[in-house]
Amino acid sequence: MSIGVAGSAMTISSTRLVQLNSGQDASKNLAEGLAVDFAALMAVALPQVDVSLLGEMRAAASLGISKRMLLAGELVHRAVGAQGLARFAVHRSDTVRGWICYALAHEHTLHSPAEPLEDLLEAVRPFADDAHFGVREWAWMAVRPHLAKQPERALSHLAGWTADPSERVRRFASESTRPRGVWCAHLNILKENPALGLPVLDPLQADPSTYVQDSVGNWLNDAAKSQPQWVSELCDAWLAQNPGKATARICKRALRSLHKK
Repeated sequence: MSIGVAGSAMTISSTRLVQLNSGQDASKNLAEGLAVDFAALMAVALPQVDVSLLGEMRAAASLGISKRMLLAGELVHRAVGAQGLARFAVHRSDTVRGWICYALAHEHTLHSPAEPLEDLLEAVRPFADDAHFGVREWAWMAVRPHLAKQPERALSHLAGWTADPSERVRRFASESTRPRGVWCAHLNILKENPALGLPVLDPLQADPSTYVQDSVGNWLNDAAKSQPQWVSELCDAWLAQNPGKATARICKRALRSLHKK
């Protein structure tokens, strides 16, 4: 028996699903990540979880992946509390580690505004540097609603991450603050005034990592949809300062929508 994944030609064997749902292995691609049975995995990863919480998770099986991650993070927090989250930070399942990102965001919600945004960002920083692509995505998506409430404060703090030795952490600074982004609410203040993002963008204008370059280019492409002249002028300035391949690649990506017009 195998399961087809919507939008994908691949199938996932029953053996592979057992591995994913029991937390024995991490997903190898997006299709596998989307196929995980959250309730089944939660029952194994958190054997102490109350049956009522598992019932809530099962009832949400038809929801979109973002809503299920949000709920799972809350349920995990309710099951183990803030002090119990750390032991799951190195769980073999990328899905479980993603839940912890959302649990940390939920913890912040419970204590906001007393808990500074910077504390939440530092709490998810290890997940921003996770070896698994999926965990890195869940990390920024989990904190995005909180960044949206205090974008300038977030940008100020994340500007310091642009000097991190890890390309993953540098990429988080850009990806988490994109004006439009993917699977998340838009940051209208950055759509209207993208110059507010310069504390993060300027240090990355010639980043050697293509992983970071793609994110910065996408950030600017988002901005170009509402402020095309600003993006065009910024790219001209960057290319004058750094006429190398890295900046050229970023700017090509940034201006791709404008060149289609």
